[in-house]
Amino acid sequence: MVLAVWLSPSLFSTELAQGQTFVLLHTFGLSPDGGRSWAGLIRDASGNLYGTTEYGGAYDLGMVFELDPSGNETILHSFSGIPMDGSLPTASLVRDEDGNLYGATVDGGPCCGMVFKLDAAGNETVLHNFYDPLGGQNPWTSLVPDRGGNLYGTTGIGGVFGLGTIFKVTATGYFRVVHNFDGLDGRGSLSGLIRDAAGNLYGTSPMGGDRNCGTVFRMNATGKGRLLHSFNGAPDGASPHSRLVVDAAGNLYGTTLYGGANGYGTVFKVDAFGNETVLYSFTDGFDGGYPWGGLARDGAGNLYGTTLGNGFSSVGTVFELTPTGRLRVLHTFTGRPDGASPLGDLIRDEAGNLYGTTWGGGTFDFGTVFKITP
Repeated sequence: MVLAVWLSPSLFSTELAQGQTFVLLHTFGLSPDGGRSWAGLIRDASGNLYGTTEYGGAYDLGMVFELDPSGNETILHSFSGIPMDGSLPTASLVRDEDGNLYGATVDGGPCCGMVFKLDAAGNETVLHNFYDPLGGQNPWTSLVPDRGGNLYGTTGIGGVFGLGTIFKVTATGYFRVVHNFDGLDGRGSLSGLIRDAAGNLYGTSPMGGDRNCGTVFRMNATGKGRLLHSFNGAPDGASPHSRLVVDAAGNLYGTTLYGGANGYGTVFKVDAFGNETVLYSFTDGFDGGYPWGGLARDGAGNLYGTTLGNGFSSVGTVFELTPTGRLRVLHTFTGRPDGASPLGDLIRDEAGNLYGTTWGGGTFDFGTVFKITP
């Protein structure tokens, strides 16, 4: 199903951008279709989109899907839970050059989630099952590969201190913990990691740090962690849930769910030395509030993201933030038919189109996949 909606002109010219087109690519209907997508999307060279839903599929325990450019859906795998398959995938996928997909589920398997591989035909291989508390449990987040095909991710709990881990899984399924969160550097992570050319990993944690308001952290190739920034709430942000993006100078950009000048979340920048700048504090008005998902960034330095709340219908927005700090609302969600409460990261293609998912809303209130054209 493809529905195009033109954004109408508004008196709030400082808040709403003009000339954007919102396209509803797919609306989820739960079983046997998926429902409730936490995750962002990935896109291949042919324009096909891949993602996961927390629920739905043949067993109502989540699934992996593909959408072609016209919005036609193929269910690649339905999770069945225990004893060996996972359930409740909340993470985005990773795709290799051979078309294999990699991801994680927060639950299922013998206990507490797994890392999986799907080949191009949809055949699943379990690379690791989480069951030992010391190895971490409940991986909420997407994986990041290195040049050797090894995958890195985080767990929400477990490890030596019980506060989550950073782990590594090889292509053959060899698993090891490479870092244990200790509270000062963070308490678990609900966001995916990013990796630089030197092999350093960067991420956010929604809790921990000096005031338990969350952190930005770095881990080097040997597993040594460093706290880059500890959030303080107000006027600083609090509780970052998003994956970071990085520019050529090594500056990191992300969002916090809470905090800032008004308490409704922020867009922030952290430089290579750990100095933070709040780029925007949400007001929970027409600009939205409570940004959960990560950002996309274009070559001119504009940042694109989503909010969970407010806008005209209190169910979220899609926004652009310019390098000068001007925020423009590209779309405000209405619930039906376009979607509500976007959680996943946005992605951007070479033509400047934005793609994302919503957790709720749509015709059946189980979420949508959307596209915004410039």
